Amino acid sequence: MSSSTSSEANAPLLQVNKPPGKHTSVPGAVFNVSTSIIGAGIMSIPATLKVLGVVPAFLLIVIIAWLADISVEFLMRYTNAGKSTTYAGVMKESFGQAGSFLLQLCVVMNNLGCLIIYLIIIGDVLSGNQPEGSVHLGVLQEWFGVHWWNSRAFSILFVVVFVMLPLVSYRRVEALRFSSAIAVFLAVLFVAICSAMAITALFEGKTETPRLLPYLDNGASFFHLFTAVPVIVTAFNFHFNVHPIGFEMDKPSDMMKAVRISIILCTAIYFAIGVFGYLLFGESIMSDILVNFNQNSGSAFGSVLNDIVRLSYGIHLILVFPLLNFSLRANIDEFLFPNRPIPSKDNIRFMSLTLILLAICYLAAIVIPNIWYFFQFMGSTTAVSLAFVFPGAIAFRDVHGISTSRDRIISALMIILAAVTSIIAISTNIYSFFT
Repeated sequence: MSSSTSSEANAPLLQVNKPPGKHTSVPGAVFNVSTSIIGAGIMSIPATLKVLGVVPAFLLIVIIAWLADISVEFLMRYTNAGKSTTYAGVMKESFGQAGSFLLQLCVVMNNLGCLIIYLIIIGDVLSGNQPEGSVHLGVLQEWFGVHWWNSRAFSILFVVVFVMLPLVSYRRVEALRFSSAIAVFLAVLFVAICSAMAITALFEGKTETPRLLPYLDNGASFFHLFTAVPVIVTAFNFHFNVHPIGFEMDKPSDMMKAVRISIILCTAIYFAIGVFGYLLFGESIMSDILVNFNQNSGSAFGSVLNDIVRLSYGIHLILVFPLLNFSLRANIDEFLFPNRPIPSKDNIRFMSLTLILLAICYLAAIVIPNIWYFFQFMGSTTAVSLAFVFPGAIAFRDVHGISTSRDRIISALMIILAAVTSIIAISTNIYSFFT
């Protein structure tokens, strides 16, 4: 679907904009893209099967994965045809300064919100929480008892200073390929353990038969189905990292190959965790499956498995954190200092932004006990805009004259579907919150 003429015409430009030194290979890009995709969204995938049923959920995951592939192809094609090497720059070429600002605002809201959520979940895993007065101990408290050093504030601070700060201090995305590989492995381990537990429960006759189709008893139930859409859209929202990863590759044109491999891998992971998670916990599945693993397993071996699941996912989020932070820092810097060199070439600016963002995330994670409603709202607004609305609008506007009639039809449908489902999902969530 890409225009070879446009790519060849801009080849010298792409070479000039690539950073010096060793560049990212396709496997390294696959790990970084996959890690960008698999974040906190994987925790809510099983709940979408509870809402939609297995068959509609599978179809929705496949459709959104397909649309994500098309939207990235739009972005890369218009990047190659223009002069910019950033998402915000491509939006500026199509919609001027207002388009660039709107894109940067959405990236900041989306990524900052996700980073805060990650720290909250990490805090829950290590030091537990107290939702509505009930106490859920973290792994450290279960192992060593309740002490000041494994309190929520201290454990998150330790992780931020001694683990995350070194990771977010890397100047290039390529340097994170090994931590991303570990993050993908931990996500696969999480799915493997859930699968093994579900299959064991199946043979023991302890599982419920998953519903293949949704249960609808009134109009409200029908509209409730749309609340699953932003969850899956958020699970495939990685577009903010397409340019940082792609333009560190020896051949940026290989980025689409890496993206497609990553989307196929993550689709398989999502559907596996959805089916086996739903099979394991049935109708008692929570909106965050990690909460189900906090419950008493009834055996020492089950408790060990629960701890492994929670710790593996907590470490996974620690390793996802620097990738989202990278694009967040880059967009804030591009907005505040549009005419300055990239932040990696300015030590003071780079470290100042890095430390300020870490401090904001840490303080928010301590002050805010639960922001899952914000997570749902974010999936219906910023995530759907970054993944579908903006790429579709770029292709539909077609400032370079390279869109086909099929492209314009798909982009228009992408924008309309994203807008309609988001409005219904937001309205349904607001209605459910007040009733």
